[in-house]
Amino acid sequence: MNESDGDRDSDSDRDRDIATILQYLIRSGQVRIIAAASPHLYHEGSDDEFSTARSPPKVDHHPDTSCLKGSDLSQAILLSSGALNDRHSNSAPGMVPLPSMLRSREIGMNGRQHFTLGDRCQVMQRVIPNKKDILDRYHGKVFCGHFAREGDVFMSAAQDYCIRLYDTSRGLFKLKRTVEARDVGWSILDTAVSPDGNSFIYCSWSESIHICNVSGDQENHDALPLYPEERRFCVFALRFSQDGREILSGANDQFLYVFNREENKRTLRIYSHEDDVNTVAFADNTSQILFSGGDDGICKVWDRRTLCEFSPKPVGILAGHEDGITYVDSKGDGRHLITNSKDQTIKLWDMRYFSPSSCVENAYKAVKSHNWDYRWQRVPSSLNKLRRKLPGDTSLMTYRGHSVLQTLIRCHFSPETTTGQSYIYSGCAQGRVVIYDVLTGKIKATLKGHKGCVRDVSWHPYRNEIMSSSWDGTIVKWTFNKTEIDSDSEEASAMYCEGREGETSESTGLRRSQRLADQRRKQESEIC
Repeated sequence: MNESDGDRDSDSDRDRDIATILQYLIRSGQVRIIAAASPHLYHEGSDDEFSTARSPPKVDHHPDTSCLKGSDLSQAILLSSGALNDRHSNSAPGMVPLPSMLRSREIGMNGRQHFTLGDRCQVMQRVIPNKKDILDRYHGKVFCGHFAREGDVFMSAAQDYCIRLYDTSRGLFKLKRTVEARDVGWSILDTAVSPDGNSFIYCSWSESIHICNVSGDQENHDALPLYPEERRFCVFALRFSQDGREILSGANDQFLYVFNREENKRTLRIYSHEDDVNTVAFADNTSQILFSGGDDGICKVWDRRTLCEFSPKPVGILAGHEDGITYVDSKGDGRHLITNSKDQTIKLWDMRYFSPSSCVENAYKAVKSHNWDYRWQRVPSSLNKLRRKLPGDTSLMTYRGHSVLQTLIRCHFSPETTTGQSYIYSGCAQGRVVIYDVLTGKIKATLKGHKGCVRDVSWHPYRNEIMSSSWDGTIVKWTFNKTEIDSDSEEASAMYCEGREGETSESTGLRRSQRLADQRRKQESEIC
């Protein structure tokens, strides 16, 4: 080894040491990345190690749907979304022409003179939101934005330490209240509205969860202390139980916390993961089955009735991600859930099929093999490639086409009432909202328009509206507008003609028959 080689090795070792120290300081909260004068500050290493930050995420054009075909979930979604209802047509299950649906309704072929839930979902699948309207702008990054259960309130939380409540009843979007958050470090990280709609909670880098009333002339603002053992403590996620009596939360000290509102104290502290707990959720309205996901890449299933601080043991583990989990959302049926991950994928699970211990070990090894920080580095090429499942991965589907960087990006099932939960939609680090077809695994629509990372997304439970909350400081409402389709026929074809309803070109997503696409648009314009 010559002297120049020794110098290069020394510099390389020094760079690795600096990167390791910086990652530790960021993770511990002692250093925070505020801004960068150059895009090169967001990464280290060569282009061979990391994919381009601005390059689009990899899309799987041929998702493996073998585990979903013929499954209970597949049949349930086809039924609830109206795809199995072929009384309007002699064609195979799928999208029924609108004129046929209207004709059948008018002459009473369906046994009643109104649309069923499946019929309404069939109609809504033709009008996926595509028009952007900026409803509000803030002076800081927007971290949270979601509708309350009944859709009459929209709540947002931003880095300006303010929580804003909007009246969204009767199609309005009117600011009704602004609450200044207390004891905030860095930003408000998660919020939740109680099932009765009377209270909301929020969390941050603080030893307490805070609770406040939604309405009323007087503000009732209280701290709910969790009494952690760590000095630097942060709650990343929280949820109300169905009856509103308990608050479930996950924190950076690897523990789950349960706070009982009636007793006004923390009642449980459960060691749950080998790293930060990023997300928590309830499986259904019984609030007995819990989900948690962490930076160890594992999703754990817990039974509230058997939780014990002295010997915490999950009822099952779901393993298959190759990096940390950022969000968990339940379908609400007590069986199925989705997880968003820093490995740039969403996975669909059936909690009746837990992962074997061998897969859990494989997942742990895969996560530990990646030496990068998604908050400021670019995606390693090893994660940005289309890869096979880990041996023993029991997930039903894997969805790829969105970017998970910088923050804990959320994903959700679409509403039951308007879509039959036939879609999964997610925020994206590239300023987009990405909507997947649950059963095909393909992208149904991509809503572009933000200039910063979209961290949170929320689909109205009864109206055809999607709200996106972005780090560019804006709250955007997406609604359907036929003008947007006509102004860009190629994008419209890719957006509306993929998936179960027709055959598509692999390269562009366009229908092979443009005549049929034009005919369908003409029929729908006549109905409208």
